[in-house]
Amino acid sequence: MHAPHFSWTSDRLHWLQRSVLCWLATANAEGQPNVSPKEVFVPWEQDKLLIAHIASPVSAHNIGQQSQVCISCLDVFAQKGLKLQGVATVVWPDEPTYPTLAAPLKALIGDRFPLRGVIRVHVRECQTILAPSYVLFPETTESEQIRAAWHSYTMRLPDSEVLPPPTTPLSNKETP
Repeated sequence: MHAPHFSWTSDRLHWLQRSVLCWLATANAEGQPNVSPKEVFVPWEQDKLLIAHIASPVSAHNIGQQSQVCISCLDVFAQKGLKLQGVATVVWPDEPTYPTLAAPLKALIGDRFPLRGVIRVHVRECQTILAPSYVLFPETTESEQIRAAWHSYTMRLPDSEVLPPPTTPLSNKETP
């Protein structure tokens, strides 16, 4: 049976735009998984996602060995999002399609980050991600989830003072 063709709908675009980060899962030739956060991404054409390769040597290497990927895009407060599966390629600056594919990503990052390449994902499948509360307690509203998340993370709602950032810095290196 042939899988239905993926395309960006207004609902899918809505959840993609509400995601601050997406998480790109790759695997090397031996099947060793790697998950890496991606800060800059845009929908492209009807069925692709472009992700900025800023500091992702392991992801880029893995895609060169095994092109199947999975991406999670999640609004952490509403606890809803998308799981995208597809086939990725890395488009490098010396390739003819690079300027066209890099343009929408460069428009977002300007000179803030170096763009080492573009990870182009041809999305084949899409599933909705929902927190268990939505499934186990169908009366749960998005507003309740957002409030609960703000409370769980010991943050104050946006119209009040926000807590200072954590004092424990994380490494900015991608895990091999």
